[in-house]
Amino acid sequence: MADEGLLAEQDRDEDAYVLDRQAVARIIFAVDVGDRDQLIAELEPLHAADIADLLEQSNAFDRRRLIELYGPEFDGEILSELDESIREEVIGLLSPEVLAEAVRELDSDDVVDLVEDLEQPQQDAILEVLKDSDRTAVRQSLSYPEYSAGRLMQREVVMAPEHWNVGEAIDYLRDQDDLPDQFYHVILVDPRLAPVGNVTLGKLMASRREVMLKSIVEETFHVIPATQDEGDVAYAFNQYHLISAPVVDEGERLVGVITIDDAMAVLDHEHEEDMLRLAGVGDGGLNDNIVETTKQRFPWLAVNLATAILASLVIAQFEATISQLVALAVLMPIVASMGGNAGTQSLTVAVRAIATRDLTGSNVWRVIRREVLVGLINGLIFAVVMGVIGVIWFGGPALGYVIAAAMVINLVVAGLAGIMIPVVLDRMGIDPALASGAFVTTVTDVVGFSAFLGLAALVLI
Repeated sequence: MADEGLLAEQDRDEDAYVLDRQAVARIIFAVDVGDRDQLIAELEPLHAADIADLLEQSNAFDRRRLIELYGPEFDGEILSELDESIREEVIGLLSPEVLAEAVRELDSDDVVDLVEDLEQPQQDAILEVLKDSDRTAVRQSLSYPEYSAGRLMQREVVMAPEHWNVGEAIDYLRDQDDLPDQFYHVILVDPRLAPVGNVTLGKLMASRREVMLKSIVEETFHVIPATQDEGDVAYAFNQYHLISAPVVDEGERLVGVITIDDAMAVLDHEHEEDMLRLAGVGDGGLNDNIVETTKQRFPWLAVNLATAILASLVIAQFEATISQLVALAVLMPIVASMGGNAGTQSLTVAVRAIATRDLTGSNVWRVIRREVLVGLINGLIFAVVMGVIGVIWFGGPALGYVIAAAMVINLVVAGLAGIMIPVVLDRMGIDPALASGAFVTTVTDVVGFSAFLGLAALVLI
């Protein structure tokens, strides 16, 4: 049977997913028996974001089977909603025909977001299926610096000359066959195609036909240079309560528009990135594999190891006042500190995942298993390092064995506690972001000291 990790189980009162437990079971069954009609019937009413969550929370085997069975019904919006860590994998599972149809449905900004992080062969494959005009627009957007407004904007723009009246604008819009699926303003431009104002659709429809467009422009009007950093763009949208804003090139000519959904996605991403970096986990997410996660966290733990050794050297200056187990007093802070930082790394990922509802009932055990394995791998690596240091520093292998074993135990427990504690607190209705840190630190300190001193009592005394 398919892994029940195919989708998170959600309480109905949370309103996070359209799917309930019975619907999930039906989708799993449809995939297991290869019933394409049933699968399409179950997925048809779902939003693309829900289907993307479904794919993200599946294991690789179930993800492949679902995509192959879903086939030509695959919607391009699903690709734009997918986490970057599995997007390339999903694209590789789609047939060229399905991929072409899916990509053609997307706005230019979604296509840019889709292809900019792909390898060149896959990038070329997607661009090849676009119409010539769309391909040119995407390539032009890709020519702008990464993380700039030019990459964020969509090229589909609704604009009108500033001398038009409401009637002319409405007639023009009615005659167009390729208007964007969603837009909020008609952008007024001068003869040089420089944007001079925004007219909301509400005011456009509420005004008489003879009213001049320039007389009903919005008071707040903000123009964004194409080279502006996307973080500054998101700040401008948040600061000035913008819904959309025109983007201009170096000559002040209109080249695109940025809408609030894209700006808020950037803001959310930056907040997430800041939080993850603060905890030393890089850009890690739930869909990264064990090797990638270990590599992301290893450098921060290495820095922490160096600082912990420095603290121990300070303690060592007081050897004359410490009992015969002076070596234990010197090395204890290292075990506790390493466990505390490893726990904080797992905790940060867990709290963020709970906030975004990516960590759920059906994938929690897979995430716990990953965190424990990451803790074990990092524990073994640093156990070797500290074992060697213990032997060199104190001249005997026994103490090196003790601290190595304690390091492995505490990092494994830290990974487990960093996931389990916020999950339990969340189930109890307590905000894990506020309370988890203290609990995780306590667990790692207690386990670290107990493991180290307990092993020392058995081996050294």
